[in-house]
Amino acid sequence: MRRAGRLARFARPYAGVLVVTLCAAVAASVLDGLTFALLIPFLRLLFGATEAFAVDAPTFVEKTLDAVVGFALVGDRVTALRNVVLIILGVFAVKNVAVYVAGSRSAFIQESVARDLRNALYQHIQKLSVGFLQRMKGGQLLSRVVADADQARQLVSATLISAIQNALLIGVYLLVLAALSWRLTLLMLLIAPCIALLLRPILKRIRSRAGQALSERGEITAIVDESVEGAKLVKAHSAEEYERGRFEGAAERYFRAVVNTQRLAVLSHPISETLGVGVVLLMLVIVTALGANGGEVMRPELFLPFMAVALRLLSPVKALSQFPANAEISLSAADRIFEILDTEADDVDAENLREFGGFEHELVFQNVWFGYEPEEWVLKDVNLRVAPGEVVAVVGPSGAGKSSLVDLLPRFNDPLRGSVLFDGVPTTDYSRASMRRAMGIVSQHTVIFNDTVRANIAYGNPDGVPFEKLVAAAEAANAADFIDRLPEGYDTVLGERGMRLSGGERQRIALARVLLKDPPILILDEATSALDTESERLVQEAVARLMENRTVLVVAHRLSTVARADQIAVLEAGRLVELGKHADLIAAGGTYQRMHSLELSTPGIE
Repeated sequence: MRRAGRLARFARPYAGVLVVTLCAAVAASVLDGLTFALLIPFLRLLFGATEAFAVDAPTFVEKTLDAVVGFALVGDRVTALRNVVLIILGVFAVKNVAVYVAGSRSAFIQESVARDLRNALYQHIQKLSVGFLQRMKGGQLLSRVVADADQARQLVSATLISAIQNALLIGVYLLVLAALSWRLTLLMLLIAPCIALLLRPILKRIRSRAGQALSERGEITAIVDESVEGAKLVKAHSAEEYERGRFEGAAERYFRAVVNTQRLAVLSHPISETLGVGVVLLMLVIVTALGANGGEVMRPELFLPFMAVALRLLSPVKALSQFPANAEISLSAADRIFEILDTEADDVDAENLREFGGFEHELVFQNVWFGYEPEEWVLKDVNLRVAPGEVVAVVGPSGAGKSSLVDLLPRFNDPLRGSVLFDGVPTTDYSRASMRRAMGIVSQHTVIFNDTVRANIAYGNPDGVPFEKLVAAAEAANAADFIDRLPEGYDTVLGERGMRLSGGERQRIALARVLLKDPPILILDEATSALDTESERLVQEAVARLMENRTVLVVAHRLSTVARADQIAVLEAGRLVELGKHADLIAAGGTYQRMHSLELSTPGIE
């Protein structure tokens, strides 16, 4: 109930539309029952009766109909028969208008709830830390935002409204049946507890199977996302067959999970229908037996509408019996959505934090400890001082904690012990947004959006940057020449992940983006790795311009690129093991000197 209540809150803004939808559903249900009740005067008049309703011992239904439409069923039999046909057609037409209103408004609520769920998910995802997003598969997140939101919306819109409408239909039909014969109606109601008892164990299994199916669907999305992003790698390694096997395995698991879930879900249909038909046949046997033994038998014009309503009752009963199964599937999707929404938003600021405007004296990493998992430290007691305008290189073997260290500056993560201080003020006293505005970040994993060159360079504010300033940034990044050669210049759409560009061109677009931002602090995380010689030369020239008059932290794999740094910090297994200038560290004969010697002795490394 708690999950259903949380979902219902997403429908609360549409309470007015929901009321209209329910009113239309009520009207449709009442009018549907009325059309069957009108069969009584129709059958009487059709088979020769002179009165539309029985004069002796009329039923409650007949009395009600006489009060509502009796004025139109007076006069000769043909006129009365014509009028009752017209009334039936009119009621049927109005009922279908109500059905349309209920259906169209239900669709509006359904799509509105799905949109709001997606918006809430996306907004919350933006508040989650980089660490969480790196641990969570992108395909799983995509599946929850798109597919799970679609599934969850059903409960608070189509499924719920359909259940209410079917419940109303059942109520109206039962009232009509009870008014015609309360004994036979009571017999029908005896079967309801049996249906509920038979369905209960099925529903318990549906929820667990549905959750498994949703998880497998997320795996399919994740595999497709990975294979598209790594298309060149897949082809370069001739791994198409391997990827096909991964996908087909995931598709097979999803297929089996869905089939198992649906096998249980649809089992409720034949159970309820079989029981319902059994009740109708039982009533026929009873009525026949009573007539054969001279007992009380319903008048034909009452029995035929009774049987028609009883048979019509099967459809809403069957539909309503599906509601628990469908609700469990929707709630399983809701569980996956709420799992994300309940994840602590750890990339948001407390109120009244300072605005960061740079620093004048020193940046200090003071006894910094950090890890992504409890007690699994990536950084261990790191101490480092950086003066304004200095270029500090951070080097070390893979997994030493280099990127984790520089990620503390823009507060992608915060130290778990110790502090990072600007002029004695911890970074946690500054708002994340203000710190990130003051920093430019260029990494080896260049992000290029499926948008124009202009929008990629002026990311976040493409219409607010003068074109001359944008071109100047591109020229400083050595990107203007190749941009001018593109089909539409700065208005060329670069495609998914910038696939129309080479690696060096993508990197220069990223450098132009940072040059346009003109931040006082620069973070270069392996910015020139994996480039050919010519591309690296152009990127290095752009990087040199970018580094002028800024405080720079450079994460580097190739030591030759950091030889001129003011300080070189050597990390090993999360600890700062050496600190100094290139020549001093070479002379010291420690970790840095061994790394440098290994680089010189490795073919292809300069």
